[in-house]
Amino acid sequence: MNEISPRITIDGADVDYLDGAYSQPGNLGAATLTFNLPLTYGGLKKLWNKEVCLYLNKQDSTPLFRGWIKRTNVDFNQVEIFAQDIIGYMLLGGSTEKAKIALTKDDNLDGLSAGAAIAKAVTMAKLDSKLGTTMIGNTTPVVSSVRPPLRGTLSILDIIKQLLSQAIDKSSTLPRPNIARIIDDGSMSQIIIELEADLDSDPIVHVYDERTNISDLNILNRKVPTIVVVNGANDVKGTFTHDTAIDAYDRTYLEVTNDSLKSPASCKNFAQELFRANLHVQYEYGLEVLEGAYLNENDVIRIQADDPKFTGNYRVIGKSVDFSPSSYSVGIMINKKPPTLAEYIASRDN
Repeated sequence: MNEISPRITIDGADVDYLDGAYSQPGNLGAATLTFNLPLTYGGLKKLWNKEVCLYLNKQDSTPLFRGWIKRTNVDFNQVEIFAQDIIGYMLLGGSTEKAKIALTKDDNLDGLSAGAAIAKAVTMAKLDSKLGTTMIGNTTPVVSSVRPPLRGTLSILDIIKQLLSQAIDKSSTLPRPNIARIIDDGSMSQIIIELEADLDSDPIVHVYDERTNISDLNILNRKVPTIVVVNGANDVKGTFTHDTAIDAYDRTYLEVTNDSLKSPASCKNFAQELFRANLHVQYEYGLEVLEGAYLNENDVIRIQADDPKFTGNYRVIGKSVDFSPSSYSVGIMINKKPPTLAEYIASRDN
């Protein structure tokens, strides 16, 4: 097992912590850091909104986590500190005004690519001192409009999600969405856009074997969107509904826009492809592992198992690290390449 020796800083100064827990849920969910300090640590109220960083190793120059302290709690002989990253800051931190912007006919994001629009939104929200956009990139394919145009007072996260929902790559067997995630450049948090990893062609970052470096595996069943609505150009739309899936998972909805589609039939066909692509939510797993503290969301890993149904490539969708100055444990959330629609129907009918 690769040893780690975590280090925590508050406003750049090292602190002697007792233990801690880091969690990154992925999918633009807020990463959190909870850690305990000795009760002798003074000035608790002065800690609120201070920047806190977690480094996996003392020699690391780039933190695993950068965030701001949102809560302190005294409990017997220790002080619990709770911090959230920039996603949490956009949701709750600073003030409500910092998390939202007003888009009007005269001041808007119209005509910008998704990357440029997100960068402008971050600046409009006055978040650019905490969230960098110099590494943001763009969607694949590049999109430059949202229909209907974004108007009103909207949260930054809602804007990001609406922009990303417009761009779906159809160059491979299954449609692939674009995702946004937070990384760190060593000085501040950065938001980047990238295509969801292709489990067949993207490089494998780490290999796990159930006999050597996996402690436990939990299967998590998630709902599959069973009714998919696709909006095309000129107000055309198509809907794909899977009755067998509804019987299994109830009615759950997914609605997207794809302006390249010109007819109801093409919209319905694309809705069917999206249903198939979204089956991955049925195949999510939680792993307790002996390695992987440095894995990132959207990394591709491989699992070797005695049972062939578990052997294969998976995409990392979340991670947690529990640690103390002398020990640690890692948990990762992964999902598997979805089966084809025919395979899914056959599995439900058997």
